[in-house]
Amino acid sequence: MTFALAGTRFPSLRISRIAERSGLRNLRRGSSVHLDYVPRNPTAKALVSGTSHDIVPISSTVATTGRVLVPGIESDDLAFSTNTSSNIEAISSGLQLLPETTDLVSEEKKVDPEAKQTIVAPQIISKVSKDEENVEVEGQPKSIPPPGSGQRIYEIDPTLKGFSGHLDYRYSHYKKLREMIDHHEGGLDKFSCGYEKFGFQRSNNGITYREWAPGAKWATLIGDFNNWNPHATVMTKNEYGVWEVFLPNNADGSPPIPHGSRVKIRMDTPSGIKDSIPAWIKFSVQAQNEIPYNGIYYDPPEEERYVFKHPQPKAPKSLRIYESHVGMSSPEPKINTYVSFRDDVLPRIKRLGYNAVQIMAIQEHSYYASFGYHVTNFFAPSSRFGTPEELKSLIDRAHELGLLVLMDIVHSHASNNVLDGLNQFDGTDSHYFHSGSRGYHWMWDSRLFNYGSWEVLRFLLSNARWWLEEYKFDGFRFDGVTSMMYTHNGLGVGFTGNYNEYFGYATDVDAVVYLMLVNDMIHALFPEAVTIGEDVSGMPTFCMPVEDGGVGFDYRLHMAIPDKWIEFMKLKDEDWNMGDIVHTLTNRRWLEKCVAYAESHDQALVGDKTLAFWLMDKDMYDFMALDKPSTPRIDRGIALHKMLRLLTMGLGGEGYLNFMGNEFGHPEWIDFPRCDQHLPNGVIVPGNNSSFDKCRRLFNLGDAEYLRYLGMQEFDQAMQHLEEKYEFMTSEHQYISRKDEGDKMIVFERGDLVFVFNFHWANSYFNYRIGCLKPGKYKVVLDSDEKLFGGFNRIDHTVEHFANEGTYDNRPCSFLVYAPSRTVVVYALVEDSLKIARQ
Repeated sequence: MTFALAGTRFPSLRISRIAERSGLRNLRRGSSVHLDYVPRNPTAKALVSGTSHDIVPISSTVATTGRVLVPGIESDDLAFSTNTSSNIEAISSGLQLLPETTDLVSEEKKVDPEAKQTIVAPQIISKVSKDEENVEVEGQPKSIPPPGSGQRIYEIDPTLKGFSGHLDYRYSHYKKLREMIDHHEGGLDKFSCGYEKFGFQRSNNGITYREWAPGAKWATLIGDFNNWNPHATVMTKNEYGVWEVFLPNNADGSPPIPHGSRVKIRMDTPSGIKDSIPAWIKFSVQAQNEIPYNGIYYDPPEEERYVFKHPQPKAPKSLRIYESHVGMSSPEPKINTYVSFRDDVLPRIKRLGYNAVQIMAIQEHSYYASFGYHVTNFFAPSSRFGTPEELKSLIDRAHELGLLVLMDIVHSHASNNVLDGLNQFDGTDSHYFHSGSRGYHWMWDSRLFNYGSWEVLRFLLSNARWWLEEYKFDGFRFDGVTSMMYTHNGLGVGFTGNYNEYFGYATDVDAVVYLMLVNDMIHALFPEAVTIGEDVSGMPTFCMPVEDGGVGFDYRLHMAIPDKWIEFMKLKDEDWNMGDIVHTLTNRRWLEKCVAYAESHDQALVGDKTLAFWLMDKDMYDFMALDKPSTPRIDRGIALHKMLRLLTMGLGGEGYLNFMGNEFGHPEWIDFPRCDQHLPNGVIVPGNNSSFDKCRRLFNLGDAEYLRYLGMQEFDQAMQHLEEKYEFMTSEHQYISRKDEGDKMIVFERGDLVFVFNFHWANSYFNYRIGCLKPGKYKVVLDSDEKLFGGFNRIDHTVEHFANEGTYDNRPCSFLVYAPSRTVVVYALVEDSLKIARQ
């Protein structure tokens, strides 16, 4: 089996071990060779006064009794081995199942004994009125195709046959779940529309509110509409733990709950009386001078609803992603808005040449400094930035510009908050999450979902579909997937590439099957949607179609690359190993696409440094003005900043990602506003006086004609437009012809382009011969040394280079170039001699 580049063969699918490094940062993000996770923010706990509220400690309450588990087996403790038959036989056949949720049943039905699957039984809800029936969307498939054989993965990678026990069990579990969903829910299509059954459902006659809270002993809906009277709208509970209440329209025909009014559900739970924001709430806000958020009944009148005007773009052949955060997208020290991002930032992204924008922190999160990863309300767009209608207008404007809009979706964990999140929603420790230590991520201080629960599957599948359906997002970047796929959550584990690390007892099969289901649903109902998984482990089959036996993602993030560049930032120039760089960039699985990136938001966080800051450090404060002399550190930093980004795009994958502002070397780090934090042990963690100074993007630096930042931004823009024109990231022709440790040269071909990198700090090479595939005339199409890009203008672009036949560097042709120190020059074939001769 070979990796990546068609012209260069790598001996096996095994990934060499890289020594684990210590430090907190390494516990959250790291290379795809070994797991290095870095915390999103070492102080990202919702304890800051005025920003959020104290997190109630996790309850030790026993598991909810309202759910029907496989008799005799605790799903939290069930281990999965690679022996398919023994696992299936170990599972009881007495799992209780229920028919489609639109039917009212009086007695439970038994699963066929052949099913033998380990999941929590479905929960029934009461009969749905005709007003609430699913409405088929025009142009959308009526059904999701049935599962395939799941066997093609063995044709692609015969090495996997040694682990067929585990993989076949995984696929049989997925197929059985699909069968159960088809039989008892009417199919994955209907099952993933839970937002049409749960939460608030408006009909012609009134509003029905439903909530799954089996641990609660009593529940009532309270809010502005009934003056918060707990006795006015008491709910009833069916035998499956679903609470329900119907509110008829007012006498004048108006809805019983006004749009924009506050609502909560009050429950008597095993942990006491508590008021919670409804789990399926569509909008929530934090009132001024209040700490907990309030759920908002969001149902604007027709004239206030945003109507999409522009079609969604087709998924491009190669992705060039601009990773962004709405709140910090202003040059001013403030929280920016959807409207401002729409009007000011989207045109910038288009001009820079990116074809997709990935937006972080969309799902509501009560703690701003969590970067959006401590989600409290999964169906609600963050109210910090504006209204749902304003978010829709942002997405529509992006589509008008031809940009895909990807959402950074968090299904790997949830906020630990009790008052405004899902934690202990029904007063138990095990409602949406695993109980005990398995349900708690100590590094992130957050709760971990139980993907073996039927209602959790409904909730998460529906959540993914909601954002695609209601807001017309074009796909997702799934966060923290490594934490999902393993029971150890990837903590303290170094992945070496040994397949036993992926297909054994440590694998959370329920979570992997959920990922298969969500990818299956997304790609069937939204064929143009893109899914990207943040997996640091290198899980084989991660980006293979579900029908072939894979997990189903379109891309995985190539997380080894930024780690490698940080590693090289700490080395002297003479110690940079060309072969090591190339190996890291190309060390990826055959037929599994990657999104490459030199740095993302992770590297920009406080406690870390961006590549520009690693390269230029404090000199950035005093020597970036063009009317002042530069320094050797600045010259080196600007040159290498351009080179390593293009090298990452050129060899690292089939897609490319950049975090906003890093294209021009944004100085300093990201530090969200924080107050002092008082820990229970008396220790005070100093804050930053709630300052927004380091929580913004100074785009004006990249635009200023009198600063050196402009050159880096111009180069990044030229780089994006070069890829747009030649589509080299997805070219079938790829070949690395030179990795010279003495000359510090890297030469490779992608498509009809030849990339020539000279990393030597002093040596420039005249009449340097480089190999190529085709004879003919080549011209310079990109030159990092161009004056426009902050270079020294040492390359004459008018020179024509003629490639002649004759083997060189194992290539059939070659031509001569001038390769100045610390530059990259890209040559394109403009006249093919063979074609001319044939004519």
